[in-house]
Amino acid sequence: MKEEKSNKKENNKKISSVSVVIPAYNEEKTVAGVIAAANELSYVNEVVVVDDGSYDKTADEAKFAGAIVISHASNQGKGSAIKTGFKQSKGDIVAFIDADIRNLTSDKIDKIIRPILDEKTDITKTKFVRESGRVTELTAKPLLKFFFPEITFDQPLSGQFAGRRSFLNKIKFEKDYGVDVGIVLDADAHGINIEEVDIGEIKHDMSPLDSLHEMANEVVRTIVDRAMEYGRVTMMDAMGNYIRMTTLGLSLIILGIFMIFFVQGIPLEIGVGIAIIGIILAIYYVIRLIIKTVAMFKKRPRGNFLRSFIKMHFSVIISAFVLILMLSTFFSAATISDGKISIEPTSRNLVIFPGSSDQTIYVRGPYTIDGALENEANIIRMPQDAVNTLELSYGDRLTISGEAYTVNKTRDGETNLLRLPSKVRMFLDLKLGDVISDGKIKGIFDGIRVEHIINSTNLTSTNISSVLNFVISSKFTNGTTIDIYLDNKFINSTSGMFRNNSQYTITFSDGSSSSIVINDFKPGNSYFAYFGEHIIELKIGNRTSSIKNLDTSSSGSFLIFNPI
Repeated sequence: MKEEKSNKKENNKKISSVSVVIPAYNEEKTVAGVIAAANELSYVNEVVVVDDGSYDKTADEAKFAGAIVISHASNQGKGSAIKTGFKQSKGDIVAFIDADIRNLTSDKIDKIIRPILDEKTDITKTKFVRESGRVTELTAKPLLKFFFPEITFDQPLSGQFAGRRSFLNKIKFEKDYGVDVGIVLDADAHGINIEEVDIGEIKHDMSPLDSLHEMANEVVRTIVDRAMEYGRVTMMDAMGNYIRMTTLGLSLIILGIFMIFFVQGIPLEIGVGIAIIGIILAIYYVIRLIIKTVAMFKKRPRGNFLRSFIKMHFSVIISAFVLILMLSTFFSAATISDGKISIEPTSRNLVIFPGSSDQTIYVRGPYTIDGALENEANIIRMPQDAVNTLELSYGDRLTISGEAYTVNKTRDGETNLLRLPSKVRMFLDLKLGDVISDGKIKGIFDGIRVEHIINSTNLTSTNISSVLNFVISSKFTNGTTIDIYLDNKFINSTSGMFRNNSQYTITFSDGSSSSIVINDFKPGNSYFAYFGEHIIELKIGNRTSSIKNLDTSSSGSFLIFNPI
């Protein structure tokens, strides 16, 4: 046996020294057994018993069992005894074991110390099989859940614990029964790694009711004191109010955005107003929250404060996450065309017109498919929103399945109704009652050829009209704007997608045509076509995005001038 113990000591030469401290008050019947269990461990270098003013033979029994005994002249409380033992002990690792445990074994003590020896944690505390502690269940756990919700130990007042001296030096040892929970709270606040270990069943005498009353008072005092010291009361008061108001602000932003996009029965202005109020609240209280948090972090140990902060106010984090997710989804569907930012999350489309004098936020779509009116077999009635999305104008003609259809306005009260003749519906694979979002309408009309009438009073004076031919594309592509001049008179501007070094045909009223090759899209560059006495100038403008595919050189003229 001695040889085995010697081998154990040889294997633990590099292990830190270990002290076991046993606070004792009138425990003459059990203290020797606790000392014996500790001494069975080869790595235990010393056992220190602090006799806390006992009036029985506790000190004598401890000395006889081989422990170092330090005596208090009077009973000062468990915490004071632990503090004395910690100061007088010499080990790098110190374990604190109650003196009243009747069935303590060296294996149980090893379970307390081993995780620290193996460098798995800095401090251990125990849990064990016993009848549920009344002070723990009725006092400690409810208060911890309220002030320190990150602490979820099964038995925060277990009594047995161990730790490295370097970490225990950071802990304030209470003088009374608050010492157990104080160690847990200090370790948490300082960010010290603490592990709860199960040591099985232990047997010791249950405290009488009057002692439990005293213990409960001391536990409550310790938890409340630490809550004050570590800012948890402030967190529940001022900071808690800031977080709740921030959550309200974020919720109002989300509500406003949903009303803008999805609630058609409520005026757009109400949704915008709610979102703006939410933004103001969120920004104001986030700033105050940051200032308060920084101040608290400077004054108090950081440790697990952030973890508690997150757990206590998880609602604001979720609200912020939902808002960020919503906004990122919207902006990922954003497209930009002619100074307009179009965002379409689902069925409705938010369009922001920068610099617009009358309206800054506009909602497009969705559109409901209906049949053409009587005697309008070659007319498509299209809402203004859809016309804008397809970059059309009323009066334009669409060539669908070899037939031409003129785009007209919708009737009063049919704001989002898209009336299509039966042949058009069949070609586009649409049915009566179908609902189309604004973002999908480009895909539905993808590849359709358009004759776009270019209106200008200058053309009227020369008895000439102009037609721009293009093909609708389902996606926005980088294009350019072009100013059109006839005989040095500005006609109008248009935009579209041109291919570099490609040939474009312009046809005039007498049937003659001319081709130009655009090979430089630098703003201000001009390209000319000549028809008798007439001069046509195409002047390159700014780059833009467009769904007009103007590359029609292989199938006809992209620009036609006709007599009126």
